[in-house]
Amino acid sequence: MAAQARAYVNGTDPRPLPQRVFQRLDSGAFLSGETLAAELSVTRAAVWKAVEQLRDLGVQLDAQTHKGYRLSPGVGALVPEKISAGLPDEARARLEALLVEWEIESTNTRLLEALPPRAGFASVVLAEHQTGGRGRRGRGWIAPPGGAICLSLAWQFPDMPADLSALSLAVGVVVADALEDLGFAGVRLKWPNDLVSPRGKLGGILIEMRAEAGGPVHVVVGIGLNVVLDEAARAAVAAMGNAADDLRSQRSELPDRNEIVATFLTRLIALLTDFPRHGLLPSLDSWSQRDALQGREVRVENAGEIIGGVARGIDAHGALLVETPAGVLRFISGEVSVRVDS
Repeated sequence: MAAQARAYVNGTDPRPLPQRVFQRLDSGAFLSGETLAAELSVTRAAVWKAVEQLRDLGVQLDAQTHKGYRLSPGVGALVPEKISAGLPDEARARLEALLVEWEIESTNTRLLEALPPRAGFASVVLAEHQTGGRGRRGRGWIAPPGGAICLSLAWQFPDMPADLSALSLAVGVVVADALEDLGFAGVRLKWPNDLVSPRGKLGGILIEMRAEAGGPVHVVVGIGLNVVLDEAARAAVAAMGNAADDLRSQRSELPDRNEIVATFLTRLIALLTDFPRHGLLPSLDSWSQRDALQGREVRVENAGEIIGGVARGIDAHGALLVETPAGVLRFISGEVSVRVDS
């Protein structure tokens, strides 16, 4: 059983029943409604209702007559103990907190509103379901429980690092490298913060921070990644004007999400430790090799102005270079779209 046994006041489990059913089904085996009801001390009708609530949230479940329910292949629960066990000692020693929430408005918001960790240490919050998950420019982020990774990591720099604006690019490189370690080749990077494949967007990165002049910098690195998306989730993303892809489309056998998170955290903590000294420089070659915009005709919307040209990579500080009739222009922010026929 994935969920650890806990002692609750008066023997009452405060977790919502859908969460308890979800975590109990993490074993991968079929469990009947009768078995679940007995183990969770509820009625079979309550179990059925909880299963329907999970489906409404987008959880992919298999159901078979006389066998019961199970989570679909590739879908599973996040468990802090499993994530921690997958970390090397050096990374584990730098974790000040590691929390998994069933439902939360936004993992980034939670960490931005909390006290920052000590300098050189990380606080991590993951969520199975975000009610207010967001990407750049406040766009919504659709992430069904068990089928996505919603991760935020808080870090405190003693003072403002040079090229902090390029941190999202460096994070993109380490996430893509981590996915390659896990067997997902061909992940590309779209400036400034998207992970993409030829079929669509796999994930995104959102960097937010709080800082005072001359003081420490509290940075929150948010990562959203599609692991298993059903057609309803893909349709919802398409309705917002985007095409979504997921890891399941890349390979049939998926690693456990806890393993994916541990691999991310290992690389992220190493990156954040070294970033004040080296900035984006160690990531430049890898970024260029994964650049999804290189040589393509693009339109950059920046400060209300739309400029067209050909993407020519990034410079040493992470700015996008676009060749236009007026010369090569440098963008440190903006929204980029690609011509379909380019």
